[in-house]
Amino acid sequence: MRAARGWDAAPMGHSVRLTRRPDTVDAVLTRMRSLAATLPERDGIAVFNRVYLTVTEAVGHRLTAGRFTDPHAAATLDVRFAGRYLAAVDAADRGRRPPACWRPLFQLRRHPGVRPLQFALAGVNAHIGHDLALAVVDASLALGCEPEDLESDFDRVGDLLAALEERVREELMPGPDLLQIADPLTHLLSAWSLERARDAAWSSARALWALRRLPDVAEEFAQRLDAAVGFAGRMMLTPLPH
Repeated sequence: MRAARGWDAAPMGHSVRLTRRPDTVDAVLTRMRSLAATLPERDGIAVFNRVYLTVTEAVGHRLTAGRFTDPHAAATLDVRFAGRYLAAVDAADRGRRPPACWRPLFQLRRHPGVRPLQFALAGVNAHIGHDLALAVVDASLALGCEPEDLESDFDRVGDLLAALEERVREELMPGPDLLQIADPLTHLLSAWSLERARDAAWSSARALWALRRLPDVAEEFAQRLDAAVGFAGRMMLTPLPH
């Protein structure tokens, strides 16, 4: 079936492949920790990687504790999800173009006028706005199930992603004495919602699943989703005065 061509390991329309795709949560954590140890602290990818690593560690702990309805399915979803981010990192490292949703972050990752909070939010936007929907389809194909069979664990992963947004704000947002109402960062924060992005990701996943037997239409849908999320990410990374 032609639809399988673009679902696995890379967004449709892209030839990105991991050098060695992680196949367990532990392998994902090892790769993220390696990135954390090697990237400069102020690098935009490093900023996103730090907060994402914390959430992925939480997923690992909950899997061990049996907090998911189907641990194997939840682990598969988590690994496929993280694999898309790591594939984008590999593409950039090799001088290839990452998916459009990630390009603004890679292009501006060292810009002195972009604040750490912007880097983190742009990464969350790319990963949830684009990668999550395709990861649901990836996992459904790998497990031989329908996306609805993953909904319970999708919601549990979503709760951890909400913790990611909270951690981003706690660690990277300036204190209340520094973040004034006139600060453009205040308006940036109020313009984006992780909850809305997560709901949109689920709707996109269901649409892509329904289109899987129409590969050309599915391809176009995925490419337009990628471009739209990338456009939003570029706006998030507009350099701001300090």
